[in-house]
Amino acid sequence: MRSSLYAAACMLALGACAPSGKPDSAASDAAAKQAHANYLRVINSNNTDSLMSMVTEDVVYLEAGAKPYVGKSVVRPWIDGYFKAFHTTWDKPVDEFVVVGDVAYERYHYTSTDVPVAGGKPVVDTGWGFIVFRREADGVWRVARDAWGPDHPPAAAK
Repeated sequence: MRSSLYAAACMLALGACAPSGKPDSAASDAAAKQAHANYLRVINSNNTDSLMSMVTEDVVYLEAGAKPYVGKSVVRPWIDGYFKAFHTTWDKPVDEFVVVGDVAYERYHYTSTDVPVAGGKPVVDTGWGFIVFRREADGVWRVARDAWGPDHPPAAAK
């Protein structure tokens, strides 16, 4: 009887040490949240290639007042034109961040400052945003959807 209890205890102890096959939830959450910091860093780098490394092939950008930009091949030239026209700096504090398996979503608010490369006054804007991150096959969390808009009525045309 005693040897049976000892064998059962050893098996339980060994089973507790074995990997469960599931990713560590805390590590996954931390990696997903780090994707926010990485995305903000590459936006503020004003480098198109760096930014494109942070988005999925099927990325969708949803800018208020504009048609959706669907896919990397459409987003890239838009981003490149933006970075050629402005030196941009974004601050994007997170209001909510939820991770569910290989998908995470983030609600944020922002202040952006766009300084025209050709000279002129900086354009400062504030607003809201919603990002969907997806952990891809290589384990990297990338932006699959990014939607944003101003938190105020549009400026009157001059």
